[in-house]
Amino acid sequence: MPLPPLREELVLLPGPALADGQPSHTLHDPVRNLFFRLDWPTFEILCRWHLDDPAAIAADIGRATTLHLETRDVEGVLRFLHDNQLLQPPPGAAAEFAQRLKKSRGSAGEWLLHNYLFFRIPLVKPDRWLAPLAGRLDFFYSAGFLYLTLAALALGLIEVYRDWDGFAATLVDTLTWSGMAGYGAALVAVKVLHELGHAVTAKRFGCRVPTMGVALLVLWPVAYTDTNEVWKLTHRHQRLAVAAAGVATELAIAVWATLAWALLPEGGPKAVAFLLATTTWISTVAVNASPFLRFDGYFLLSDWLEIPNLHARAFALARWDLRERLFALGEPVPEVFPPRRHAGLILFAYATWAYRLVLFLGIALLVYTFFIKAVGILLFLVEIGWFVLLPLYRELQAWRQRLPALAASRRARRTAAIALAAFLLLAVPWPTRIATSGLLRPAEQFVLYAPAHAQLAALPVPEGTAVKAGALLLQLASPDLESRERGAQARIERLRWQASAGAFDNEQRAQWQVLQEQLATAKAELASIQADAARYAPAAPFDGVLRDFDPDLRPGVWLSQNEPLARLVAEGPQQVVAYLDEEEIGRVAVGDSARFHADGLEGPFLPLQVARIDPQASRTLPEPELASLYGGGVLVREKKGLLYPERAVYRVTLKAIGPGGDLAGQSWRGSVTIAGRWSAPGWRFLRAALALFWREAGF
Repeated sequence: MPLPPLREELVLLPGPALADGQPSHTLHDPVRNLFFRLDWPTFEILCRWHLDDPAAIAADIGRATTLHLETRDVEGVLRFLHDNQLLQPPPGAAAEFAQRLKKSRGSAGEWLLHNYLFFRIPLVKPDRWLAPLAGRLDFFYSAGFLYLTLAALALGLIEVYRDWDGFAATLVDTLTWSGMAGYGAALVAVKVLHELGHAVTAKRFGCRVPTMGVALLVLWPVAYTDTNEVWKLTHRHQRLAVAAAGVATELAIAVWATLAWALLPEGGPKAVAFLLATTTWISTVAVNASPFLRFDGYFLLSDWLEIPNLHARAFALARWDLRERLFALGEPVPEVFPPRRHAGLILFAYATWAYRLVLFLGIALLVYTFFIKAVGILLFLVEIGWFVLLPLYRELQAWRQRLPALAASRRARRTAAIALAAFLLLAVPWPTRIATSGLLRPAEQFVLYAPAHAQLAALPVPEGTAVKAGALLLQLASPDLESRERGAQARIERLRWQASAGAFDNEQRAQWQVLQEQLATAKAELASIQADAARYAPAAPFDGVLRDFDPDLRPGVWLSQNEPLARLVAEGPQQVVAYLDEEEIGRVAVGDSARFHADGLEGPFLPLQVARIDPQASRTLPEPELASLYGGGVLVREKKGLLYPERAVYRVTLKAIGPGGDLAGQSWRGSVTIAGRWSAPGWRFLRAALALFWREAGF
C-alpha cells in the first residue's frame, strides 16, 4: 500500500547520542512547537519514506545498513506519525480532524476540571528583546563571576554564623502580616529573574523563546518560560545549562543578598537583602530543586540521565514491577535498562508517588480550608478523585483486563491470601490494651497545709505513727490570731458591760438596741477567729498513718502559707486515677482488669480493677502530676492557676486488688494498661473517618 506523505514543514535535526551509543535525531513540528526524539531505525525509515512501500523501505535499510527491519517496524512508525498528526491530511479528512478536536477539548465539565487543575496564561513574547539582552550579560556567564560568587558565599556564611542570633531574630521579626507581604514581593521578583535566567540562557544557545507567563497549578500561580526549542540542541551540557539557569540565578541572588545583609547597616536595604536571601534559599531548595514535580529539578535529572519523559517511563516501569511482585505475570518489561538504573527508576517512581500523595492531600486540605465550605468540599473531592483515586482506578482496570492470567498465577493467589488475611486483621475484633498515664495514691488521704502567719509550736506525733480519728496531729501558733482573739474577747466584755449598765443610765438605755447588734457582731467575729484557730491544731479526720514530714521542721520554725507539712494516709486499699479520651472510654467498662507500673521503677506491677467511670468529661484536671506540663499524658493549658484539658477526657478510677508492696502508702505516677473490650481495628479508623466527615459536612 502507498504511504501517506509527511507534512512539508517538519524539520529533522541532528540529536545527541543515546545512552546505548546509537545516534539520534529530533523531529520538530514548528506549528505546535513540539519535538520528537527519533532513534536510528526510525530515522532510517523516514529517510526512505519516498520509497512509498513498507517492504521496499525495510529491504533498502537491510542492504545499506547493519539494521535488520521488517515491514511491521515500518508500520509501527506509520502509526506513530498518524497518532501525532505528522502526516499530510488526506482529502476528506476534515471530519476526522473535527472529531479529534472535539475529543481533545472534551465536555464542558472536563474543560473546567482541566483548567482548574492546570492552565497557562501567556503574558509576554520576549524573543525580540532577549537577543540584545543576552549579549550584554556575558559577565554573569564568565568564570570570574563564578569565582566571585563562591567567595561571596563563603564570606556571607561566615558572617551569618558569627551573627546567627541576629539573623534568627530578624527571621522571627518578619513573621508578621507586613513581613509576609514583603516575602510575597521578594518571591515575585526572584521568580521573574528565575525565568529570565532560563530565557536568556536558551537565547544564548540560539533557541527561540516564544512566550513567558504564569501557570496556575490548582489555583497556585507558578511562573513559566517556553523553552521547548532546547530539544534542538545536540549537546547534553547545553540543555543542562538551560534547565539549571533558573536555579543558578536564584542561588546567585541568595548568595549576594546574604552577603549584603551581613555588610549593610540597619535600615531598609538590609531588610530587603534579608527578604531576598531567605526567600530565595527556601524557594530554590524546597520547590525548584525537587525532581518529583515537573520543575527544574525534574528536567535537570531527566537531561542528566538522558531519559526524556522521565516520569512517564519510570511510572511504567514501577507499574510493571508492582504487577510482577504481586502476581508474577511474566509480562515483558516496558523498557530495558542496566540493572542499577532499572532499580533506581523504580525507586524514583515509588518516591514520586509518595511525595505527590502527601503534596496533593495537603493542597486539597488548604483548598478546603480557605474556600467557602460548599466550594471547598467540592474542590477537595475533585483533587482527591483526580490525583489519588483516578490513578488507583486505572490500575485496578489494568488488573481486571488481566483476570485470566491472574487466575492462573500462583503468586496472585498468594497475594490474594495475604490481602484477605490483612483484611481480617482489620475487620475481626481483637482484644485491646489501652495505655495511659495514671496516679497511684491511697484511697483516702488528708494533706496538712500551713495556714497564714503560722509558727510550729509542737510535734506531738512522730513520722510513721498510726493515729486514731480525732487525735491532734500538729500544734501551731499564731501571735496575730491570738492578738485578734484577745481583742475580740475584750470587745465582747466591754459591750456586755455597756448593755447591762443601760438600766441605770438614760443615755446608755437609748443605745441598748445598737449595743446588742454590736455584741452579736463581736461574738460572730470571735467564733470566726476560733474556727480559724482550729486550723492551727489540726485533728485526724480518720484512722491512718502520718507520713511525709518535712525533716527540717522544728518547734519555733515559721511557716509559709499553704506550705505542705505532712500527709495522713488511711490504712487500706489504694486507687489509681487516670483519664481517657472519647474514643478510648467507649472500650472500657467497670470491672475491667488493669495493671500499674510506676515511672522509673523496676519490679512487679500492681493489679487493678476499674471501679468508676465519670459519665461527664472533666472540665479541669485536679491532678497536676498527670498534666503534660509536668510530664504526664493529658494535654492541658494553664489559666489562672487551673489546668484545662485541650480535648474531652473522662476520669477513670481504678482500685488496687493486690498488696501494694513498696508502692503502698505513697503517691506514684506511672503507666496504666487497661484490658478493654474486643474491637476491630478497622472499625475504629472507619468510625473516626465517618465522624470527621459528618462533622465537616455540616453547614
